[in-house]
Amino acid sequence: MANARETPERIGIFGGTFDPVHIGHLVAALSSLHQLRLDRVMLVVAGAPWMKAGQVVAPPDARVEMVAAAIEGVEGLEVSTIEVDRPGPTYSYETVEGLTAQDRSLYLIVGNDVVAKLDQWHRSGELRKKVTLAVVGREGERVHAPAGWRAESVTMPRLDISSSELRQRLARGEPTEFLIPPGAMHVIEKRRLYTPA
Repeated sequence: MANARETPERIGIFGGTFDPVHIGHLVAALSSLHQLRLDRVMLVVAGAPWMKAGQVVAPPDARVEMVAAAIEGVEGLEVSTIEVDRPGPTYSYETVEGLTAQDRSLYLIVGNDVVAKLDQWHRSGELRKKVTLAVVGREGERVHAPAGWRAESVTMPRLDISSSELRQRLARGEPTEFLIPPGAMHVIEKRRLYTPA
């Protein structure tokens, strides 16, 4: 029984389009990692998210490259292409199913604003049996634990920032320094993402 773990590996699954990735994403991931004592957090880049059909701007490989560059050297965070590699619409249930193993405990990291919509998710009834929710709320915000789900709360600093707002700022040529990690910004500039055609 070489290398057998005495306790299950605690893995955070933080999915998103990351279009583009920004400091709010990274702070939420790190807050979850430390507050829940996770072994690692996987930032799972969505391939074709069914709830955002037609809204994703950058191609999947560019979003993977941005996330990888943004978290380079940050211990405990890693990028995952499990959804990008899978054809067709992206569903969290299938991602969790693919990561399920006997020696793992899975924590699905979601924002406080997402909790009310969880019952609309694909196979949500089966999903709730496979994961513990890590519900991320901003400081001073009441975290809502949905009925029927195992859930733990995570608190992060209040950062009012969104990917859609950043895309607009980039399109207008406005500065995004300190909002988008430098590595991700390098990818955006190299690939000329989010700029007017």
